[in-house]
Amino acid sequence: MSQPGYYVPTGGLPPQTQLLTDRAMFREAYAVIPRGTNSDIVTSALPFWTGTRLWVLARPLSGFAETFSQYMVEVSADGGSDRPETDPAAESVIFVTSGILTLRIGADEHVLAPGGYAYLPPGQAWTAWNRSGPEAAHFQWIRKKYQHVDGIEPPEAFVTSDAEVEAVAMPDTGGVWRTSRFADPADLRHDMHVNIVTFEPGGCIPFAETHVMEHGLYILQGKAVYRLNEDWVEVQEGDFLWLRAFCPQACYAGGPGPFRYLLYKDVNRHMPLG
Repeated sequence: MSQPGYYVPTGGLPPQTQLLTDRAMFREAYAVIPRGTNSDIVTSALPFWTGTRLWVLARPLSGFAETFSQYMVEVSADGGSDRPETDPAAESVIFVTSGILTLRIGADEHVLAPGGYAYLPPGQAWTAWNRSGPEAAHFQWIRKKYQHVDGIEPPEAFVTSDAEVEAVAMPDTGGVWRTSRFADPADLRHDMHVNIVTFEPGGCIPFAETHVMEHGLYILQGKAVYRLNEDWVEVQEGDFLWLRAFCPQACYAGGPGPFRYLLYKDVNRHMPLG
C-alpha cells in the first residue's frame, strides 16, 4: 500500500495557448472546482496575516451550502499570524498538506508536519507561523459557526495527525473503503466532523448517498469518477467538490493508488426552524 501524499497548489497562470474547456462547474446541488482553476489571480489575503495567500474554496451561500467556509492556505517562510481568527463564534479545523506549520494553542506549541490536524473551538486563542525554513506551508482551513446547546460545553482544542488515527473499514467492504475519524462520533459536543475517506482502486460507494449533511471534499490523493446529483464527473487530487444538503453522491475509485479526500460534514444538531 502506498504512503499517503497530499496535493498542494502551485499557483501561476495558464498560458494563452491553453484551451478554456475544463471540468469546472456550478450546479443547483453541487460545484466542482478543479485544481487548474487555482491560479495566482484568484488568491485572497486575510487581515492580520503576513506572507500569506489563500484560495477560497467554499463560503456560506443562501440556498446552497450554508454552514461552513473552506480555504486552501499558503504561508511563506516567516509568514503567519498572531491573530488568525477574527470571528469569536468560529470553530476551525487545520489540516497541513505540505511544509511545517507551528501552532500555539493557549500556552502550548505544536509543530504540524504534513498530515498534521488541529481542532480549534470557538473563542480559542491561537497563533500560526511558518518558522521552519524556506519551504512554504500549505494547509486546509475549515471554519464553521459553532452551534451552542444549553447544557453541552464546546469541545476542547486538540492536535493529532493522519498517521496517528487508524482508518476504520466500512462494513462489508473488505477494507477497500475506510474512514479516519479525528473526533469521536459519539461526542455530541462536536457539531462538525472533518475526516479522511480512503478508497483503494476499484472501491466504491455502492449507492447514491442522499442526506442532510453539507460536504466539502478536498481530494488529497488519487483519482475517481464521482456521482454528483445526476452527473458523473472525473476528479483528481487537488480538486474540490462542494455539495449542498441532499445532493445524491457516490464514487468509483480509479488507480493506480488510493483515492483519499478530506471531508467536512455538519452533524449532531437539530435542524433550525427559523
